[in-house]
Amino acid sequence: MKVAVINSGSSSIKFKIFNMNSESVIVDILVEEITNHHKALEDIISELEYQNIDFNSLDIIGHRVVHGGEEFSQSVVITPLITDKIRELVPLAPLHNMANLDGILVCQKKAPNIKQIAVFDTSFHASMPKEAFIYALPYEMYDAYKIRKYGFHGTSHSYLLKECALRLDKEVSELNIITLHLGNGASICAIKNGQSIDTSMGFTPLEGLVMGSRSGDIDPSIVLHLQRSLGFSIDEVDNMLNTSSGLRGICNHSDVRDIIDSDNDKDKLALSMMIRRIRKYIGAYMTLLDSIDAIVFSGGIGENSAYIRDKVMDKNLACGVPILVIKTDEELEIARECKKSFFEQ
Repeated sequence: MKVAVINSGSSSIKFKIFNMNSESVIVDILVEEITNHHKALEDIISELEYQNIDFNSLDIIGHRVVHGGEEFSQSVVITPLITDKIRELVPLAPLHNMANLDGILVCQKKAPNIKQIAVFDTSFHASMPKEAFIYALPYEMYDAYKIRKYGFHGTSHSYLLKECALRLDKEVSELNIITLHLGNGASICAIKNGQSIDTSMGFTPLEGLVMGSRSGDIDPSIVLHLQRSLGFSIDEVDNMLNTSSGLRGICNHSDVRDIIDSDNDKDKLALSMMIRRIRKYIGAYMTLLDSIDAIVFSGGIGENSAYIRDKVMDKNLACGVPILVIKTDEELEIARECKKSFFEQ
């Protein structure tokens, strides 16, 4: 069985084709710093044709979709109705869902007869208890408008959970762990008995940790003040919080690699803010777990920066708890989910 996986980030596309009989990678293409996902994916498909790989010979095409709302607690075969639902959710993940949708539309055009499956970042967190995902707003905000914490990076946290179980030689259902997906977008997840019970990202991927260009947690009254008192438009505030805040907002760099050895005061401040927020969340999640089997670092920063890991775990933050570094593989997790959905649906 050949499964293509399209993982569209806010400014990148990871494209892989797997032979799922052996879970081996046949094709691996990464395109970064893109502004037009539609064109970038068409270029990828053209590259396949140049390599004499028939895109229409695939068995399944799997798509990472960031926001699934409450409608999607598991992977689904894509139909016109599903496509419409994904489009409706674009405002909740503006940097991602439109990019995900572009991938779906291009593949429907290029390979209309191949089954396509949407795998949602939010579905792993569907196990969160109500007290974790409800915001302390009037309850009708949830009842009528489904305003709640959804959580993201679910495919990564799910993969890390399973890999951690293998390394510790324990059943997934026995594990209590804290997983950190640290990249340009970053999130942390508390997993109890193999299920997500809390996570840092919320209604959208904006909440939580200090990220490359996203603010993470702020006082919501700041948004009101920016609009009411300082005259910022809704779009200006949205753009500020999503694309010009976080590390970029503090020091004008969104990549940790550009500031980690810097002596510039703002660079050092941005790094300290990021590390402090991560430590704060780990401490909070430790109180939610009866015991902790491991703390798992992953993502571009978590996997590659020993400096960040050391600073986060400094001063015996979790004394005696195993610290694991696991390279995440969202694409393989999506391919596995596609294979499972193919036979179930």
